[in-house]
Amino acid sequence: MKPLVLHSEAIAELDGAVAYYQDQRSGLGLDFLFTVERAFSKIQQHPELGTPYKIRGLRRFVLQQFPFLIFYAELEACTWIVAIAHSKRKPDYWRKRQIE
Repeated sequence: MKPLVLHSEAIAELDGAVAYYQDQRSGLGLDFLFTVERAFSKIQQHPELGTPYKIRGLRRFVLQQFPFLIFYAELEACTWIVAIAHSKRKPDYWRKRQIE
């Protein structure tokens, strides 16, 4: 199983979403984090689960219960998490991100 590597901006997106949901209701941020971690596990075990995205080599995984998408690419050495993006805001804002 390949390791997951998160783009630094994907980490910031995750942190921001956890904080937002935690402000909305105590414990909701942790629910969101658990949902993302469960999605990461599924992606890591079965990288083909995500839907191929319009950008070659990228896939999109839809979170259950929250309006977020995880965009990722399976590389030779790892699975690269490009973005953890809200599904209703600024589509494709993350497209110019580079592998770090």
